Amino acid sequence: MLFTAYSTLCLSLAVLYAALLMQYVRGWRRLPTWSVPLDFAPKTSVTVLVPARNEAANISTCLHAILACNYPQHLLEILVLDDFSTDDTARIVSEIAVANASQVRLLRLEEQPQPVFSGKKKALELGVSCARGELIATTDADCIVPTDWLLLLTSLFEAKRPGAIVAPVLLYRERTGFQRFQALDFAGMMGITGAGIGMGWHLMGNGANLCYAKSTFEAVGGYAGNLDRASGDDLFLLGKIAAPPPVPPPTGRGGVEGTTNCATAALPFGAGGGACFLKNPAATVRTLPCPDLRAFVQQRLRWGTKNAGLPDLGLKAALAVVFLHCCMILLNTVLLFFLPILGWVWLAQLVLKAAADYVLLREMCTFFERRALLRGFWSAFFGHTAYIAGIGAGSLFVKKYVWKGRRVR
Repeated sequence: MLFTAYSTLCLSLAVLYAALLMQYVRGWRRLPTWSVPLDFAPKTSVTVLVPARNEAANISTCLHAILACNYPQHLLEILVLDDFSTDDTARIVSEIAVANASQVRLLRLEEQPQPVFSGKKKALELGVSCARGELIATTDADCIVPTDWLLLLTSLFEAKRPGAIVAPVLLYRERTGFQRFQALDFAGMMGITGAGIGMGWHLMGNGANLCYAKSTFEAVGGYAGNLDRASGDDLFLLGKIAAPPPVPPPTGRGGVEGTTNCATAALPFGAGGGACFLKNPAATVRTLPCPDLRAFVQQRLRWGTKNAGLPDLGLKAALAVVFLHCCMILLNTVLLFFLPILGWVWLAQLVLKAAADYVLLREMCTFFERRALLRGFWSAFFGHTAYIAGIGAGSLFVKKYVWKGRRVR
């Protein structure tokens, strides 16, 4: 009886996992591709925020890629937010700013008139407060943006007026099998991100390619309420932008209306209907993979530690299904040595996961023209199963990690 119940639980999770991924594939296919209209003439001023800490090796390439975008110069501003760098990041940016004085500005947190705490969220808050543009686009200092990036973002913004725009992020310059594994994993995450938003299931996003109006950021209070978490500058903000506005309080005594939430009342272009995903390979920002296993584990722990605080129940449910299914596969791999009868259950788990993973990854690699990554599918398959279970479990207990040379939580 116990064996039957356990086998049923394992198989139910496997079927649920496969069904979940197939829904993501359907959702991705139904998601319309956005292209810049032929008659589009940009009217929106844009400020690109680039938070940077010790990025001397990457910041020049990042800034020159933004400056090379097909976008009117008088509508573009780039703010580099130096987060207490101890290398040549600030010097390199200053030199680029001299050559592009009308577009590039350097803001150093350590030089602000009031004491400013370090951290990405604080850097972004400073950037938004100083931005001249109506629209805020964010990327990271180790990223390369495509030529039509700003045209795609602004054309979608002007046409649809969403609260936020989430766009794709992929890896590039992979040199090892481990880095190609990361690239394949990122491709799968983009499918889940886009489909989840398109189907209204949940909100995910990556701060390396995110866009929202300055007024929207200010109206929802920026990162107020989750500044204590070093990670989550993307997901927590998206959750606030897409949250339905609260019901105004009833009229007070004597016919005087009660006060309303001013921030919510001021929200433009419907924060509550919130975010959309920009599906177009030409909008893809590329970032570097982690150089080694240690950096990868620290990155994923950083991502995982914010999961408990996420307000999105749909995302939490999806993460739970994936985590539990991978854990059960690993558990049964060990139990096989003591209960060989579990072999057929274990095999069914592997087959269902492999089939679902491959369909999703093939869809994404084809769309983003990265089909060569599929050659490493099997090694990535087993690596994915192990790391999801391991990092997922670790993030439940590890509350501090190393990021950019700092130990944070």
